[in-house]
Amino acid sequence: VKNQSYFMQCIYFYHYYFAVICAGVFADVWKAHVEPEMEALVSSCVVLPCSFKYPGQEQPSDRIRAIWHTKDNWDDIIFHKDPTRVKDSFKGRTKLIGSLGRSNCSLEIDEVKNHDNGPYCFRVELETSQKDKYSFVKNCVSIKMIEQASKPELQAEQSVPEGEPAVFKCSVRHTCPSYQPTLTWSHTGKATINIKDIRHGNWETESVLTFVPQKEDDHTSITCTVKHHGNVEGEMTATHPIFVKGTTIKLFCVYIVLKFLSMHNQLVTLQRESKT
Repeated sequence: VKNQSYFMQCIYFYHYYFAVICAGVFADVWKAHVEPEMEALVSSCVVLPCSFKYPGQEQPSDRIRAIWHTKDNWDDIIFHKDPTRVKDSFKGRTKLIGSLGRSNCSLEIDEVKNHDNGPYCFRVELETSQKDKYSFVKNCVSIKMIEQASKPELQAEQSVPEGEPAVFKCSVRHTCPSYQPTLTWSHTGKATINIKDIRHGNWETESVLTFVPQKEDDHTSITCTVKHHGNVEGEMTATHPIFVKGTTIKLFCVYIVLKFLSMHNQLVTLQRESKT
């Protein structure tokens, strides 16, 4: 009896430690990385960054099935390559960005609704076996809805020199890299666009305007306008005053010179009159 009891204890500990070890191994094999929370402008789009790894050899994209579903109900599918499986409210609004063969499972949601909060989870199914499938329900994404867009950020010097190139910068942050915002200026000049990945699913679009201020620009203003993808509401413009350095000084110098010439002419006239 003692031997049998000892044997059962050994079996128990064997199964226990085997389960613990294997759980760690499988947890290391099936992995997904997402941003736990993303912001999205209502009516625009949002891209949920996602990468994953799975056991065994790498498979081509056509042998990997990607599914995105809600965390609370796996049958509420928001993306599937078979559109008939997709929830009605998401049909035509979701698509994968990137290559599954390169372990990129990023999802684009277009025409964001104010109830698209999630959380949403990625599921992968490999065509190598019926058992090779996994839902990453511990790595899901929640979306924070932004109802009103913030105005763009406009950077410039308080005053700019007349006749020399001046630089004005306008930028806006967003989570819709598929459709970059457009930035336009109220003043003519040379504009260049810079797009920056500022990580964690956030992007920055920047327009840099260069022009040569003239005296006519003094005490005017310059406006930058942003146009987001979709019917986004909110503040779309930022305005900055223009003060041109050198305009007042030059006008004053011209005034002094003219005044000096006038006084000089008057002096010459008086000298002539005194001689006569």
